[in-house]
Amino acid sequence: MLQQTRVAQGLPYYLKFIKVFPTVYDLAAADEQEILKLWQGLGYYSRARNLHHTAKVVVKKYNGNFPTTYKELKTLKGVGDYTASAIASICYQEPKAVLDGNVFRVFSRFFGLDSPINSTEGRKLFKNKAELLLDEKNPGQYNQAIMEFGALQCKPKKPLCDSCPLQINCVAFQHGKIAELPVKLKKGKVKERHLNYFVFLSDDNFTVLQQRTKRGIWKKLYEFPMVETQEEMQKDHIMEIKKTQTTGIKPQDIYAFNTKSIRHQLTHQRLMVKFWIVQKNELSKVVQNPDRLIIKYEDIKDFPVPVVIDNFLNAFEYKD
Repeated sequence: MLQQTRVAQGLPYYLKFIKVFPTVYDLAAADEQEILKLWQGLGYYSRARNLHHTAKVVVKKYNGNFPTTYKELKTLKGVGDYTASAIASICYQEPKAVLDGNVFRVFSRFFGLDSPINSTEGRKLFKNKAELLLDEKNPGQYNQAIMEFGALQCKPKKPLCDSCPLQINCVAFQHGKIAELPVKLKKGKVKERHLNYFVFLSDDNFTVLQQRTKRGIWKKLYEFPMVETQEEMQKDHIMEIKKTQTTGIKPQDIYAFNTKSIRHQLTHQRLMVKFWIVQKNELSKVVQNPDRLIIKYEDIKDFPVPVVIDNFLNAFEYKD
């Protein structure tokens, strides 16, 4: 949970998670939809799916006992070099050096390393440096100390250089390059996408949900039928789009919940989202693929949905 989440945000999820799944056996036997629902709001849902997959492996292959070596840990889905090194060194004292944002920052400034930390060459350089400096007798304590030093002393902004015991040997401090290090390659341009959700409502309180099955954001989560467009869609364009599969809908049956797109920022994407309310009694024509379901509107709460859908559900005043 903490791979892409602050502790303050992740802790309530963690406490709720271990209450529902107190053992790895409970987690392994759980339904994926239940796990995704509990994870809802944390984002990066592949982490939840990886967690479930790994729980099954731990139960089946390791009889419920978590692996204790770096090599075995690396075989678990969703566990990379950093996580495996941290667990192996801190929990089992295996001499493996960790590399997280804090360690990159400390090493980059102290040694004056300007290789980009998000490049293959840079990561290799920093990994070699970390392994050379590792205290092999106390690897766990050493790794935690370096990470903590970066978090509390050598902070990203406004580091406490004046009180730093390492300043006399710190290349960045001595040469006035604290603000320049570490170096990161610039990310590519953020892609903007326009998503239009059609919230179907029948007089007997039914609606339509579909599951995202393709690779990409929100895989396995549920959403209202959606059409992606090149730019923000207006009402007079809806009837022209065959992909909406809204046979029999008249202009007076549909209205925009939000006239301006809702901006939802992801790491590499900017989503511009519109919700369209569609009053339609005959919903069977809308369900033209196996991933779509006709359900009671009130039952949406039982399905795992993206946070942008959850926010809509909280804001939309549905009257049955």
